[in-house]
Amino acid sequence: MRLSQMLFVTLRDDPADAEIPSHKLLVRAGYIRRIGRGLYAYLPLMWRVLQKVSQIVREEMNKTNAQECLLPQLQPAELWRESGRWDTYTKAEGIMFSLIDRKDEQLALGPTHEEVITAIARDMIRSYRQLPLHLYQIQTKFRDEIRPRFGLMRGREFIMKDGYSFHADEESLKKTYQDMYTAYSNMLRRSGLAFRAVEADSGAIGGSGSTEFMVLAEAGEDEVLYTEDGKYAANVEKAVSLPADAEPSQFTTFEKRETPGTETIETLCQFLKCSPTQVVKNVLYQTVYDNGTTVLVLVSIRGDQEVNEVKLQNELTKLASQYGAKTIINLSVPDAEAQQKWAAKSLPLGYIAPDIADDYIQSTLDVSPKFVRLVDKTAVDLKNFVTGANESGYHVVGANWSEQIKQPELIVDIRKARPGDRAQHNPEQTLATARGIEVGHIFQLGTKYSQIMGANYTNEQGEEKPLYMGCYGVGVSRLAQAAVEQSYDKDGIIFPVAIAPYHAIVTIPNIKDAQQVQIAEKLYKELNQAGVETLLDDRDERAGVKFKDADLIGIPYRIVTGRAIANNKVEVVERQTRQSQEIAIEEVVTTLKQWISEAIEVKK
Repeated sequence: MRLSQMLFVTLRDDPADAEIPSHKLLVRAGYIRRIGRGLYAYLPLMWRVLQKVSQIVREEMNKTNAQECLLPQLQPAELWRESGRWDTYTKAEGIMFSLIDRKDEQLALGPTHEEVITAIARDMIRSYRQLPLHLYQIQTKFRDEIRPRFGLMRGREFIMKDGYSFHADEESLKKTYQDMYTAYSNMLRRSGLAFRAVEADSGAIGGSGSTEFMVLAEAGEDEVLYTEDGKYAANVEKAVSLPADAEPSQFTTFEKRETPGTETIETLCQFLKCSPTQVVKNVLYQTVYDNGTTVLVLVSIRGDQEVNEVKLQNELTKLASQYGAKTIINLSVPDAEAQQKWAAKSLPLGYIAPDIADDYIQSTLDVSPKFVRLVDKTAVDLKNFVTGANESGYHVVGANWSEQIKQPELIVDIRKARPGDRAQHNPEQTLATARGIEVGHIFQLGTKYSQIMGANYTNEQGEEKPLYMGCYGVGVSRLAQAAVEQSYDKDGIIFPVAIAPYHAIVTIPNIKDAQQVQIAEKLYKELNQAGVETLLDDRDERAGVKFKDADLIGIPYRIVTGRAIANNKVEVVERQTRQSQEIAIEEVVTTLKQWISEAIEVKK
């Protein structure tokens, strides 16, 4: 392609709405154009990148005998109601676009396709002889993000590969899950990206095990905790660790003490001259289930630890059936306005104890009359601890479970793991932290959807059993931008060879020089014929402008038909290393072909 004929416009300044380098660079380099909030046009250069990423994804999926298909983007609401996720996606998370058609039927623009694929399996899979079965698609998805940001990272429309597998048993599911772990690792490796596979929370998708694939980058929205021995890595939402040991308590007898102005752990420990590891703090939460029931939750945790709200939400979701509900639509720390709706009397905030009386709750039809009380494992073994006295301005010291204070029955792990914590698999290893961009996520769904939606098969004994399912997603457009976020410099993008829109760009410094033009045209033709995807910068621009644009768009190799042609050579500059060398004109094609082949093959 000749740049003079391409829709190619670069910008000198960063766009005002761009926050991270990759977003700024993709707009400046003419890869994408903002059309609306969270909506972007993929321009010719970007479309080539997306096609290359998609092809790598497709090749790795096809190696596993997965079959490509295409599912409808418009999905009927009744399928989502069958699975119980309609309210979760339209109300609790509020990320699904829903609409009503001319027949007053509710539809949604698909953010994901578990319901659709399960309905297909329900209709078409009858026997164990059809299993295992794995279908995937590469398609546009839609999510109504509250705050679209970072360009293609968190947009309202994006390209995704999503796959779904069906199995007769858990053993078969785990085999495909492992195959996908390998396939996803291959996809990212072939794309030229540094990444880490981490344990993850399954979120609204559900299921048992899940793994996220993180492209390592400073601008990543996710925090990854890992050990240097390579044996543990997890998203901070899922991570577990061993906390620092608690210090022995200095309080040997139980007593109530006046502690004015000590609503925080810091002020309390300063006042009592004690360690936060000797304190049981009690954090109040309010959760609303999908049937409208509000439940007040009291979490008791060691004073130096923080509550992991993702883990907490998972624990409370397990309790949903006790309240006639299926899932949570909101979890929050109740502010003063929220407390007015259910508090029978003023709460001693900052001085609450684990055994605060249930009569603080004004029971109504939509508010549970009792606190759900959870205690984190860090607080269970504390002796002679400090905690609230259920009276403003007072704490108790020297308290013990089952003696002065009843221990909550629900013992859980809901603390937030932190960098520096000891690893559970090896206490000699400590957790380190890195930022990551999630580009892939694989799940073992089990029978979550098949049981709810009646997707069954007949086994060898003639018995009807629910299908075991897995689901596997890769953000194609997100991966493309993540590559930029991971690799750029002050002058622009540095695309990996495998997914760069073109392998090389032939730059003519002076289009009025007939010899420069002739050699450039010859190389442009021969390179493309040899399979080296090449641009020709034949624009009537100054050489400096052309060189800057070549750096900005991140083409791996720049071939310059400048002064070196007097010696029957051209200058070749590698974008990644900036190394420049002069190569004989007759050797350019074979040299470039070899370099590109080596760069791509080494990743396979």
